[in-house]
Amino acid sequence: MASKPDHAVAIQRKYYTDTADRYESMHAHEGGTDASITKFMYALARMLEIRSILDVGTATGAGMRNIKEALPGTFVCGVEPVAALVRQAAQNGNAPSLVVQATGEALPFPDASFDAVCEFATLHHAANPTAVVKEMLRVARKAVFICDSNRFGQGPLPARLLKLVLYKAKLWGAFNYLRTGGKGYSITEGDGLAYSYSVYDSMEPIARWANRVILIPATGLVNASWYHPLLTSSGILVCALKD
Repeated sequence: MASKPDHAVAIQRKYYTDTADRYESMHAHEGGTDASITKFMYALARMLEIRSILDVGTATGAGMRNIKEALPGTFVCGVEPVAALVRQAAQNGNAPSLVVQATGEALPFPDASFDAVCEFATLHHAANPTAVVKEMLRVARKAVFICDSNRFGQGPLPARLLKLVLYKAKLWGAFNYLRTGGKGYSITEGDGLAYSYSVYDSMEPIARWANRVILIPATGLVNASWYHPLLTSSGILVCALKD
């Protein structure tokens, strides 16, 4: 009998296999396709003179194509674990040799292989997102860009505060286990299998690696607050920069 993590991975990969041919239309307004967010990454990439970028969880390669268009001359490579999405990426115009089938938890590259590593809306689909972040930091030289969920900025204010208190008390894992009926994840038609995740969950290794960390809200304010973006934005772009 398959373990719970293996079962969850099987569910995820079936979902993406079944939706590979329409993936880009289904996710047209997410992550790397959102010009209002990626403009910050592109500006920092130009400032840092980034010449190579790895896109983790590239899916059908839309983010790769956007990066190439915004940053001409930059070498862009992608990693994607689902074979159907890798094939679709090639059909959508990405060079097959630049879309590598591999998982974010085990990137098949040496240390400091790329000037920058990015991911857009991928980590909340990973059972161990911090393991993916550590791999991203390992293969990056100058910058890591993470644009993903922030559970503490989702829902009404009492719910956001409760999630933060439970997290600080190290009770969130147990609460989420009970909340999801022991699965630890939820499944929706538009997003497939996803976990409750905040970029703040992975901030410790990011802060150790980077000299500067810039947090940019990826969504509008829920409520005006000096806790912004922790308690006010449901998604955050983390720009980790290393001198």
